[in-house]
Amino acid sequence: MTSLSNLINERSFRRLALLTVLSVFLLILVGGVVRSTGSGMGCPDWPKCFGQWVPPTDVSELPANYQQIYAHRGYKDVQFNATKTWIEYLNRLLGALIGLFIFLTFAASIKAYWRRDRPIVGFSFLAFLLVGFQGWLGAKVVASVLSGWLITLHMLLALIIVGVLLYVAARSQAHVKSVVPVTAKPTVYRWLWISTGLLLFQLLLGTQVREMVDEVANQFGQQQRYRWIDELGVRFYVHRSLSLVVLASQLAWILPFRKEAKQRDITYILSLAIVSLVLMEILTGAIMGYFAIPGWAQPVHLTLAVTVLGLQFIIILFLYADRLLPVLPKNSSTIQRADTPML
Repeated sequence: MTSLSNLINERSFRRLALLTVLSVFLLILVGGVVRSTGSGMGCPDWPKCFGQWVPPTDVSELPANYQQIYAHRGYKDVQFNATKTWIEYLNRLLGALIGLFIFLTFAASIKAYWRRDRPIVGFSFLAFLLVGFQGWLGAKVVASVLSGWLITLHMLLALIIVGVLLYVAARSQAHVKSVVPVTAKPTVYRWLWISTGLLLFQLLLGTQVREMVDEVANQFGQQQRYRWIDELGVRFYVHRSLSLVVLASQLAWILPFRKEAKQRDITYILSLAIVSLVLMEILTGAIMGYFAIPGWAQPVHLTLAVTVLGLQFIIILFLYADRLLPVLPKNSSTIQRADTPML
């Protein structure tokens, strides 16, 4: 009876962990929408929004001198915009919901894995601590009126949280399906790490480019959107050119890796997905460069980059499975079918 209860608890945990990972990717997409619509200061205070737990829908619901009130608090030129306010407010609500998911993941890990695999509990707790720090950092971003380096740090921390949650989900899945470490030539390992580092640098550089886009947008406005690209400066051109370097570094490990991987193996499928997503990311970048940065392209571009980084992390887990993931006994009754994917 106890064994059956444990299996149910572990199955529920695996589903919750996967849901939490997907929800974090959704939050990153929504965060991109906040930036692309210029809604970052839609709520000039935190945790409330214009001093209310549920923000207003019309300027008439605010004091007549609300701009003066916020000017005294250090926020200049605060102008209420219902659409931007509610985009930022919904972003905060989603962040709070994901914080709850991560707490539930930690609580469920204690019940399911405290005796069997305490690293899962430890990393679940680490994710809970990091998301709390992320909430505090988000408040600092608002208080700084969208300071550039704080936004970059905010994004970096989000990527770390994604990595921790992916590891928790992968480690829990390894308890129900034996993971055989994938072997590859040394050049695959070397270029996989190089491409991962380049992608991370490119992603953080893109965060800075988005900050420049915000500044140019405030300067020229929507009516002169066609001028934005020309005003972005050298960092934009470095970011654009680096995308081809990132693609080349990906192909440097994927092409030799695919020759060794089995076509039905999950790592083979992930490698194909990575190439496809990188090409889509370059396409969305070109669309922004040649079509005056359409609003929809920015969050899609960001989410594609984060997804590629996540998939590469999963590949790394397979390559180092003997060190990073638990190994099941050969006679384990909990091993699933061989064609069941790990994630």
